[in-house]
Amino acid sequence: MEDLTDVYNELIMEHSMNSYNKKTLEKVDYSEKGHNPNCGDEITLELKLNGNIIEDMAFNGHGCAISQASTSIMIDTLKGKTIEEAKEIIQTFIEMIKRETKNEEDLKKLEDAIAFKNVSNMPARVKCALLAWYTLEDMLNKSY
Repeated sequence: MEDLTDVYNELIMEHSMNSYNKKTLEKVDYSEKGHNPNCGDEITLELKLNGNIIEDMAFNGHGCAISQASTSIMIDTLKGKTIEEAKEIIQTFIEMIKRETKNEEDLKKLEDAIAFKNVSNMPARVKCALLAWYTLEDMLNKSY
């Protein structure tokens, strides 16, 4: 039987190498740059809304496998959610990475993003995993 950690690692590698979310959207409502000066990871997030629903998101940029995969999986997780739902999920992800929550019910909301749970054991990678989530949180807080 395959270990869950292996499944998560495969998911992270798949998203870091062939992310279909790495593209440019034709029309965007918001765009925000995120940068991690510690390692040079840099992303630009694009957001298209339909009312208060996240209709589409995309990103461009460069960085390590963790930052790229985290950005891509965040997009998959939040697409179709309301702004309020997205803010809640972002908060839960940040708390998971910072080891501030282990509430299984809350963690279920993260869907595939739970794959990054073990990053909390790697202090040097925490900022990589959080880059996109903080960038989107900033964008939403400025806009809403």
